[in-house]
Amino acid sequence: MSYVITAPELVAAAAVDMAGIGAAVNAANQTAEAATTQLIAAAGDEVSAAVAALFGAHGQQYRLISTQAAAFHDQLMRSVAGAANAYATAETASIDQLLLDVINAPTQILFGRQLIGHGADATTPGGRGGDGGLLWGNGGHGATGAPGQDGGAGGSAGLFGTGGNGGAGGAGLAGAAGAPGMAGGNGGAGGAGGFFFGQGGAGGAGGAGGAGGAGASAAVGTGAAGVAGGAGGAGGRGGTGGAQGLFFGHGGHGGTGGDGGQGGNGGNGASAPNAAGGAGAAGGAGGAGGVGGAAGTGGGLAGASGNGGQGGNGGDGAVGADTTAVLGNGNGTNGFAGGAGGAGGAGGSSGIGGTNGTGGHGGSGGNGGRGADGSNMDLTGGDGGAGGRGGNAGAGGTAGTGGVGGSAGSAGNGGDGGAGGAGGQGFSDGAGTATGGQGGHGGEPGTGGNSGNGGKGGAGGNALSEGSGDAIGGAGGAGASGATGGDGGSGGSAVNGGSGHAVGGTAGIGGDGTAGRGGNGGNGGNATANGAGNAIGRNGAAGGTGTTGGGNGGHGGNATSGGGDAIGGNGAAGTSGATGGDGGNGGSATAGSGQVIAGTAGVGGNGTAGGGGNGGNGGGATSFNFGSAFTLVGADGAAGGTGTTAGGNGGNGGSAYRDGAGDAIGGKGGNGGDGGSGGHGGMGGDAVRLGASTWTATAGDGGGGGSGFQGAGGNGGNGGFAEGEGSGDATGGRGAAGGTGTTGGGNGGNGGEGRSLGTGDAIGGDGGNGGDGGSGGHGGMGGAATLLNIVPTATATAGDGGDGGSGIQGAGGDGGDGGTATSPSPPPGNAFGGTGGTGGTGTPPGQPGAHGAPQ
Repeated sequence: MSYVITAPELVAAAAVDMAGIGAAVNAANQTAEAATTQLIAAAGDEVSAAVAALFGAHGQQYRLISTQAAAFHDQLMRSVAGAANAYATAETASIDQLLLDVINAPTQILFGRQLIGHGADATTPGGRGGDGGLLWGNGGHGATGAPGQDGGAGGSAGLFGTGGNGGAGGAGLAGAAGAPGMAGGNGGAGGAGGFFFGQGGAGGAGGAGGAGGAGASAAVGTGAAGVAGGAGGAGGRGGTGGAQGLFFGHGGHGGTGGDGGQGGNGGNGASAPNAAGGAGAAGGAGGAGGVGGAAGTGGGLAGASGNGGQGGNGGDGAVGADTTAVLGNGNGTNGFAGGAGGAGGAGGSSGIGGTNGTGGHGGSGGNGGRGADGSNMDLTGGDGGAGGRGGNAGAGGTAGTGGVGGSAGSAGNGGDGGAGGAGGQGFSDGAGTATGGQGGHGGEPGTGGNSGNGGKGGAGGNALSEGSGDAIGGAGGAGASGATGGDGGSGGSAVNGGSGHAVGGTAGIGGDGTAGRGGNGGNGGNATANGAGNAIGRNGAAGGTGTTGGGNGGHGGNATSGGGDAIGGNGAAGTSGATGGDGGNGGSATAGSGQVIAGTAGVGGNGTAGGGGNGGNGGGATSFNFGSAFTLVGADGAAGGTGTTAGGNGGNGGSAYRDGAGDAIGGKGGNGGDGGSGGHGGMGGDAVRLGASTWTATAGDGGGGGSGFQGAGGNGGNGGFAEGEGSGDATGGRGAAGGTGTTGGGNGGNGGEGRSLGTGDAIGGDGGNGGDGGSGGHGGMGGAATLLNIVPTATATAGDGGDGGSGIQGAGGDGGDGGTATSPSPPPGNAFGGTGGTGGTGTPPGQPGAHGAPQ
């Protein structure tokens, strides 16, 4: 009825007139009510009473009808008044719209965009929101994408207004059997805010990736391999936040990245000979967070960026196929490896002054598949599959854990357990802590006639921080027990490029060997802090026990710090057994301005039916600290273990390299262990003092040779080398004595050289004495002394040679030659050669050593 017209004010006036008429009628009815409804009988007879009652009843009916008529009149009056208001409102609205149509017509024709008004929201999947008016108006919102489709972008505002939000990306569909999952769609970008004033729209969230399809299992009896699982789809990227107005307003927030899909599990092999299971697939990567919008130049806040999506978990490896019990059939097949976890998405970057997004968590690696069982007719079960690697974290996220190695098949001879997967990489670029993922534990071996070997533990994930947060390496996984124990996983390294601390990852212990050697302990994680933070290397882990030998101890982690303290990790002791395990080396420590503590070495394990383990080397120490004076000490080498056949060798002492305020002292070599033949002593650590100062450099002494109760004694360790550049002395380490032995004594160690490049004295170390035995050991040579600067007051004093050992049933040992002394000063000079050692008693006696000549 668009042709009908009316005047709203006339309709309103009619409603007022109707209200007046209704009021007049109501007043008349009230006046007549008493005279018509309350009649009194004219006489006291029955006829008069009946007539009065009849007319009174008519009056009551009239009052009822008049009340209903008044209500109808009132309703009609209200309807007319409402119609008048509706006409007036419609007329006002139509005028505004007509005016806007007139105003918007030129820009709509020229630019395809209205001048004033809001943009329309998108309705089709992945559609873009409409733009707001050129002068004023909010942008329309983008629509969510269909499965795997990107979300629509938000519409832009005009000069004034708010940008539309981007639509979320569509989630990816799961893959069919063995097929990869669909990737999630990216989130739509937020629309830009008003050019002069307005807030940018938020970016849409990325869609989650679809899960990979599980691998199909082979049919029974065909012997076919199982199908590998499909990879998980990657999560979509979060949309970018819209930019704000030029002068005022807030940037839009970036969208959150979608999570990666989980990798599909591998399919099982057929129950027939030699049918392999399928491998587990990798999890999809998490989507990156969207970038936050920038803030206006005249004020306002930048938008926060979106968080990264979580990486998908890797699929589990499949079980290998069992063999039948028919003689001559093949062994059970191996389980397949688990898939790697997907990487977490990176957090988005913010605008200036905004907040960066947090990275997504890495997915966990899939577990290795179980090896198939062999038959009971001496066939070997399959090995377990290796666990998958954990996914790397986005910035500020948590790295994924490595998968557990698969257990091995049983019956017949058991298979070996699978290795644990490595932990993922941790990363942070802000105040959050970066933590590497934990390595997976080794898989259990199969049981049977001969048990299988334990699986190795996975290495811990590395960690990197580039902000104020700490970096902590992931823990290594434990080795599993088995016929031969599995090795423990090493701790992850930690690197801090910002101002926080760095701590290496904890090492995993070695597994016990139930019919063989114990597994080695994992090494402690290294730590590097480039800023003011401390660096702490982790201790090595203990090896496992074993029936044929103990496992080696893990090495301590190295530590390096630019502005903080550096503490090296300690080496673990070797585990005793039929043959002793070697001790782990101490971690080195290097610092620019902080304290330095080198890691101690682990002693060798004792051999109850064989050789003793070697002692670990002491950690070296390096310092460039000029601000505070302290003595820098290299750690001592550890002693070798005792053994029934041979003692273990002692470890070497750690070096000390000092540039700054303080003395430098090298570590002492470890003593050789006693045994059927004695172990050799370790070398003393070197000591170097740089710079023109009064501080001294003293090298470490060698370690003593072990006694041989059925053979020769061990040789003594050589003394360390010492060098100084200032006025302090440089003293070489002393050689150690050789051990006693039934067949022959060990030779003494040579003394270390002392060298001065400055104004200080140079002192060579004395040689060690030869050990007594069936034939005597030879004495060690005295250490040389060298001056490289013409200083009248400085002296070069070489070390004396060691004495020869006594020969109880044979020849005595020769004495060691005295060390040579060198000085650039002319004779008589200030260089003193060392005295030669005396020969040992015996048949024949040993020859004395030559005296060192000054040069």
